[in-house]
Amino acid sequence: MTLSTNTIEISVEINGETYVESVPVRMHAADYLRHIRGLTGTHVGCEQGICGMCTVEIDGVPVKSCLMLAVQLDGASVRTVEGMSPAGTLSDLQIAFSEKHALQCGFCTPGFLMVARALETRKTMPSRDEIAEEISGVICRCTGYDGIINAIETHLEQHFSHMERAGKR
Repeated sequence: MTLSTNTIEISVEINGETYVESVPVRMHAADYLRHIRGLTGTHVGCEQGICGMCTVEIDGVPVKSCLMLAVQLDGASVRTVEGMSPAGTLSDLQIAFSEKHALQCGFCTPGFLMVARALETRKTMPSRDEIAEEISGVICRCTGYDGIINAIETHLEQHFSHMERAGKR
């Protein structure tokens, strides 16, 4: 038995750039992002949607890319961890992770960062328990989560404070 080698042309915006190309119909979105687009910040852990390492933002929503096929990205806007800030710089959220020691080996960090970005779209500051609940879909084997929650909480406090001062809330 041989696997299908059929391809379908997709058009997808990734980190602000549009790509039109043929992709194998059975290729996972995570593999497309890593191996075709070279965006290796999209980590692959369990390949079953349990660990959350492959989380990316699709049309503004965090999604586990190992549970999607690349063809499902057609017409979508995708943001990976590489698209969080201009090349060579860190976003405020990434800086908070560094300052609050929210990473050790770093393998899970892109997943946490992509989930944390979604919390910025809330109308109000989430509680510490709500932050913990939101990030529960990403597994970390190193940190014990306190540094991660501290970093996200610190970042969101600054984010919501800035929004309030700017009159955007």
